[in-house]
Amino acid sequence: MPRSRVHRSGGGRRFKRGIVKAEDIIKVLLVDDHPVVRDGLHRIQELEPRIEIVGEAATMRSAVEAARRLGPDVILMDVRLPDGDGIEACRQIKASLPEARILFLTSYGDNQLVLASMEAGADGYLLKESGAQRIVDAIHSILNGGAVFDPVITRRATDKLRGSGEVNPLDTLAARERRVLAEVAQGKTDKEVAAALNLTTKTARNYLDRVFSKLKVHSRTEAALLYTRFSDKTQSLK
Repeated sequence: MPRSRVHRSGGGRRFKRGIVKAEDIIKVLLVDDHPVVRDGLHRIQELEPRIEIVGEAATMRSAVEAARRLGPDVILMDVRLPDGDGIEACRQIKASLPEARILFLTSYGDNQLVLASMEAGADGYLLKESGAQRIVDAIHSILNGGAVFDPVITRRATDKLRGSGEVNPLDTLAARERRVLAEVAQGKTDKEVAAALNLTTKTARNYLDRVFSKLKVHSRTEAALLYTRFSDKTQSLK
C-alpha cells in the first residue's frame, strides 16, 4: 500500500487562523494517488513562497493519518483514492481537525460528488485542469473564510440544490440579507462583510444566520453556491 511522504518543515512563522499575513507559512498536504499529479502541484510553491508542502499521501487511510500527524493548514485532495474516497477522508479529517481547509482537486465534476463534498465539510472544489495560480488564489480564499468552487461545475451542482421547481430561494431574503450573502459569495469573512456594509461583525453574523435559516443551508459554501446560481434571477440590490 502506498505510504504518505513527509517533507520536513523549515523555518518561518506558522499560519494562524484568520487573515493570511505577509510572514505566514501555509502548510499544505497533497493527497492524490498519481505521483505525477503530486509532483505537478509543487509548482504552487514557486508562485507562492509562503506555501510549504509538508507531506504527501496516496490513499484515504494515509491521508487521514498524515493530516492528524502533520496538522496542515490546507489539504489538496483528490476524490478517487485506491482504498476509498477523498470525501470520506475529508469527513474524518474535519472531525478531528475542524480548522483544516480542504480543497478538492479532481477530474470529476459530477453533481453528486460536489454536493457530497459540501456535506463532508469541503471548503472548495476545483477541476484538475485549473492552473497553478488559480489553486494558489483558492488557497488564500479558503484560508480567509471563503468558499471556492469551479464555475464549470457550480451551475450543475446548484441545479440539483434547486430541485425541479422554478422558485428562486433568494426571493425569501430581505434586501440587507441579500447584500450580506452577495459579500459572502465573494469569499469574504464576517469581518470583511461587516466592513463592506458598515455593520458590526456581530450584526453581519446575525444576518448570515438568518440567511442560512431561510435558505435551509448549513454552511457558507452551500449559501454561496445558491447565490451564484440564482443571483442573475433575483431582483437588483438596492
